[in-house]
Amino acid sequence: MNKVSFFRSIHVKFVIIYVLLILVAMQIIGVYFVRQLEETLRTNFQNSLKERVNLLAYNVVEEMEKKRTPEDPTLEDEIRKILRDFESADIFEVRVIEGESRKIIGTSDPNQVVVGQRDTNLRITQSINLGEDLSSILIDRKGDHRIWVLSTPIKSGNTVIGAIYLEAKIENVFTQMKTINSIFATGTGIALAITAILGILLAQTITRPIVDMRKQALAMAKGNFSRKVKVYGQDEIGTLAVTFNNLTKKLQEAQAMTEGERRKLSSVLSYMTDGVIATDRKGRVILINDPAAEMLNVSRETVLSQPIVSLLGLTDTNTFEDLLEEKESLILDYSTKKEPYILRANFSVIQKETGFVNGLIAVLHDITDQEKIDAERREFVANVSHELRTPLTTMRSYLEALADGAWKDEEIAPNFLEVTRTETERMIRLVNDLLQLSKLDSTDYRLNKEWVNFVDFYDRIIDRFEMAKDQNVSFKRQLPTHAIFVEIDEDKMTQVLYNIISNALKYSPEGGLVTFSIKEEEDKIIVSVSDQGVGIPKENISKIFDRFYRVDKARTRKLGGTGLGLAIAKEMVNVHGGMIWAVSEEGKGTEISFSLPYEQTEEDEWS
Repeated sequence: MNKVSFFRSIHVKFVIIYVLLILVAMQIIGVYFVRQLEETLRTNFQNSLKERVNLLAYNVVEEMEKKRTPEDPTLEDEIRKILRDFESADIFEVRVIEGESRKIIGTSDPNQVVVGQRDTNLRITQSINLGEDLSSILIDRKGDHRIWVLSTPIKSGNTVIGAIYLEAKIENVFTQMKTINSIFATGTGIALAITAILGILLAQTITRPIVDMRKQALAMAKGNFSRKVKVYGQDEIGTLAVTFNNLTKKLQEAQAMTEGERRKLSSVLSYMTDGVIATDRKGRVILINDPAAEMLNVSRETVLSQPIVSLLGLTDTNTFEDLLEEKESLILDYSTKKEPYILRANFSVIQKETGFVNGLIAVLHDITDQEKIDAERREFVANVSHELRTPLTTMRSYLEALADGAWKDEEIAPNFLEVTRTETERMIRLVNDLLQLSKLDSTDYRLNKEWVNFVDFYDRIIDRFEMAKDQNVSFKRQLPTHAIFVEIDEDKMTQVLYNIISNALKYSPEGGLVTFSIKEEEDKIIVSVSDQGVGIPKENISKIFDRFYRVDKARTRKLGGTGLGLAIAKEMVNVHGGMIWAVSEEGKGTEISFSLPYEQTEEDEWS
């Protein structure tokens, strides 16, 4: 860093500012003081002369109004005598003028030539006419001195009978002001000199620790945090020095922490299995870890500064701004004809506290195996459904033939066969639902809802299972005695109850009890099926509604389960606007419950 020049240093600036402030303050005070002093001296000078002129006017009025005899001195002689007493060093000339004729009847000038002549001075005429004092400052005839001119009317009562014209030497007042200004300028110079010396000393006490802190800052910029700023006192500068030392310590700790975090981050990025890519605010790659480079089959050196949309192969579909706004994951399919290869990219925007976008983080996950598993499960459902459809169709045809007359009992056989045919058709619809479940990601359920008395509907489902059961299991019904009307798709809800009750029977021991119940709440009903089977471990309860999940795989396979029954039930209940859950205790049994929306007003209308 370059050394600061002398005239740019804060030391010189402080002294200059300090001296200028004193100079400005003194000039302001001086201007105000001189102006007021000049005004005071001039006013006092003028007031003093006006008082003498008023006294002169009083004496002149007495002489002008006095009755004279031939033996008495003339008016001009008396006025001359009065003016002789009026003379002083400050007065240049005094004249007495008669009012009507404007004739000069007396003057203080030793040369009495003007006595008896008519005075044509405009100021005297205006003063007599207006009856007021008129004054001004003029330059004398020689042009080197200022004089004060005063014209005062002489009044007898309210009548103006003449005027006194005065010319005074006011230059003395301005001469005194020049002397005062000279004294003030000398004092200002002495004060500024003393101020400059004091300013230099004061500036040193302030700038010395600042210079020290500057040196410390330069040392910190070079990575040296061991140096400390000397504390010269307990004032604000001293407090600043202490704070600067604390800052140095905090920066040293922060640098050590940052270096540690950098090493940790580098270690994490190196050993994590997910790929990580970081960009700058323009979308150019500034960091890529080894897993990401391996996933994309690129080298780290070649992709740095490359646009991320180009690196990920998104040039045709996305811009960098699109990635900044992307809230969901992007699936990157790099599969070939020989081998599938799919990545999932999650994006996170790097923002400053001000909200300014500083870059983007992309995390890559290899989901090829997961996609393979999902594809295999979907294929399994499709194959099983296809294989089951043919025997079920054959069974339906056979039972229809029996219903046409193979059975001789004309009262029981038709009803029995009709129920069997209905159940067979429902099983075919179940297989179709398995196909629909395999396409769940892209297809929505379409419900054919109708208002149904759910108590009767539930009762009929239980009857079918009670008639068809081949094991020693008791049924217990805890159903309301009044009608409860809900809007459901009967086929879908039949499938839900079939899957739940089938599971309860599969896992019920010999002599066990299956309990069916319906509870009413304010805006929903809760339908439950509980058994006394082996129960479900606590850690597995949340997973039993997942597709293909089996708690006991060996037992489920033996009983013919596919792991889809409860998953299908969950989907059906969700599209009806309800929820499904399980409560279980190992060795005591399991209770499966689901809710359905219920409006009391609808029940009232039906009833």
